[in-house]
Formats: sequence, structure tokens, C-alpha cells
Amino acid sequence: MKKILFNYILPPILYFLIRVLALTWRVSILQPEMDRAMRNYPGRCIITSWHSRLFYLFYHFRGDTDWTFMISPSRDGDLMARLSGWMGYRVIRGSSYKNVLAGTRTLIRVLRQGRNSGIVADGSRGPRHQAQAGPIQIARITGSALFPITYAADWKYEFNSWDRLVLPLPFSRCRFICGPAITIPKDADDALIRQKQQELEDTLNRLTRECEAK
Repeated sequence: MKKILFNYILPPILYFLIRVLALTWRVSILQPEMDRAMRNYPGRCIITSWHSRLFYLFYHFRGDTDWTFMISPSRDGDLMARLSGWMGYRVIRGSSYKNVLAGTRTLIRVLRQGRNSGIVADGSRGPRHQAQAGPIQIARITGSALFPITYAADWKYEFNSWDRLVLPLPFSRCRFICGPAITIPKDADDALIRQKQQELEDTLNRLTRECEAK
């Protein structure tokens, strides 16, 4: 019964509720030129954000079937995967904690086919707001540009979970921001990988602070 609830009943209900909730949000895009640069990037690109900032971002890219997202193979991930399907995205199941090889190989294949993708910067289990090496390595292997993105909401509810997931409340003012592309050469050594990993972490934290300060 729980499987039926999570897979077939809750996703359309949540999709409808999110659409209704989103009608009340007042959304602004900070640095819109960077958002356009990401959407019109001539090559392959990977968008990445903190796990805590996923809720609005799934809605932000709704209906754009060019995006494929990696979602963890957990029960919560099952629900998110079904919800993503309702929003028009392709989904790959895998995470930095479980099924990493199968999920990563599929994501690499998708990128090499010319489609864009999204992956969580701090993984499916954290540590919170600490960038993992996965997005950097996938960008290096595929020659994709990595775009850090995030958002903030004036009125929000933070779940009591490891990531402190942020849910914008009705009539909240939401601010979305995209940072400059991070590129990683294919011959990058371990030191450069760590440097780019730190760059991603610092950029996402800076963008999040900028959003929250506006």
C-alpha cells in the first residue's frame, strides 16, 4: 500500500499543490544574464545546487525536457523521481552513497548524447553544504560546464532533516541565481580536482548568501 501511495497517488497530488503554491510566489532572477548564459550554453552543461535548495529549482526548470536529473534510490527519491516525471524531466537513479557507478555511467552517457543534466553538489547524504567530487569528475570526463545555482525565500519552512530542506511558503518572495560556469580540463590532476571542488563549494555558499541578503 505504501508503494502505491508513494509511486502513484502522492506525485500527482504534490504536483497539483506545487503548481497552486507557485502561483502565489513572487519570483525574481538575480543576474538574469547568467541565467540566459546557462540556458543558451552552446555545449553540454550540468546544473548543481545544495540538496537543501532543490524544492523550488525543480519547479524553475519545469517543462524543459532537455534536463536529466540524478535522484537517489531511496523511498524519498522514489517520490521525487515520480514528481520529476510529472514536471517533464528525465530521471536517473543513483547517488554518491548507493548505486553510484551505475548512475554515474548513465549520466555520463546522457551528457555525451548532448543532453543537459542536474546533480546535487553535496550528495544525497551530505555533509550539508560541502561539495563532493562527483559533479567535478563528471564534468571533467564529459567536458561539460558546471553551473552552480541556488535560491532563497523570504517566507519559508525548513524541514528537520540532514539538509534542512527549504520550502517556500505561500506568497513568499523567491530569488533565483545562477553563477558563472566552472570548467574542468580533462587532464586535471587530483590537486586541480580538489581546487575546483572547493571553488564549487565557495561559489554555492556565496550565491546562497547573496540571495538571502536581497
